[in-house]
Amino acid sequence: MHLAFFAVCFSTVFAASGLDHDLDNNWEQWKKINSKKYQEKEEGWRRGIWENNFKKIVMHNINNSLGILPYRLGMNRFGDMTNEEFKQIRNGFKQINEKVRRSVFIVPDFPAAPAQVDWREKGYVTPVKDQGDCGSCWAFSTTGALEGQQFKKTGKLVSLSEQNLVDCSRPEGNEGCNGGLMNLAFQYIQNRGGLNSEGSYPYLGTDDQPCNYNPNDNSAVINNGFVDISSGTENDLMKTVAAIGPVSVAIDAGHESFQFYQSGIYNEKDCSSDELNHGVLVVGYGFQGEDVEGKRYWIVKNSWGKDWGDDGYIYMAKDQQNQCGIATAASYPLIS
Repeated sequence: MHLAFFAVCFSTVFAASGLDHDLDNNWEQWKKINSKKYQEKEEGWRRGIWENNFKKIVMHNINNSLGILPYRLGMNRFGDMTNEEFKQIRNGFKQINEKVRRSVFIVPDFPAAPAQVDWREKGYVTPVKDQGDCGSCWAFSTTGALEGQQFKKTGKLVSLSEQNLVDCSRPEGNEGCNGGLMNLAFQYIQNRGGLNSEGSYPYLGTDDQPCNYNPNDNSAVINNGFVDISSGTENDLMKTVAAIGPVSVAIDAGHESFQFYQSGIYNEKDCSSDELNHGVLVVGYGFQGEDVEGKRYWIVKNSWGKDWGDDGYIYMAKDQQNQCGIATAASYPLIS
């Protein structure tokens, strides 16, 4: 049995009071940039949430400027949402017993892994995508890992269909927009004999349509299952990323600091290495300035659009006791 992580939803209620009118212009500008419109009764409490987030971001960035914190936050299109609301559509978790077959992990035989790797520079990584208001992060992590392996085999980078996985992998145990697991998606692709391309099976961000998988249009296949990297071992994850390519991982992304991450090396003191709630893709690793403790990072591709984070990416602290569970549930598909 293998412990796996699922996305689930929960709701929250927030009531705002005492608006800060010094922020009127900021609020109006943010609404315009993000095309936000509200009913009259809703705007007041949405404004209150936004102000609360705005002020937390300002205080955090003061600490960043003073050298106390290594990363910056920024207001984004999620600014009128509480963290609980945000997790309702983007994160959450439950644990299940995963009953799928996997291959045995063998640590890649590197005399010494390179100090820096970035598979984006080698053509392995498609542009950042956006899962929308659907808990389908697991599907984007799955396609990202498989896109990289398919490129490694063929030299052609093809964007693969997350919607195919959302619509069709329920028999393996995934739950569409209500959550899923990368390993179950890998298993589905192997069971069906392939996965359609994004072009032939475009993303909708909903899960209320039937499966429209076309077996005559397989753009990628998984022949030999998948591999789970040894849990919690960042050194094994590093060697695997260096040798194999982009790797699917699950992390704890349930914090306000993640919701509003903008730049720098993300190191959240309250992050859990066990309570994982979001599927993402490690596409490399490196260091900022010097290759020393506290300066190393993982390059992580998210699925919240290019306007989130650092052009859709987050640079997460590396070699910091498995920060946010980056190495707890890492895996990759096997193709031949």
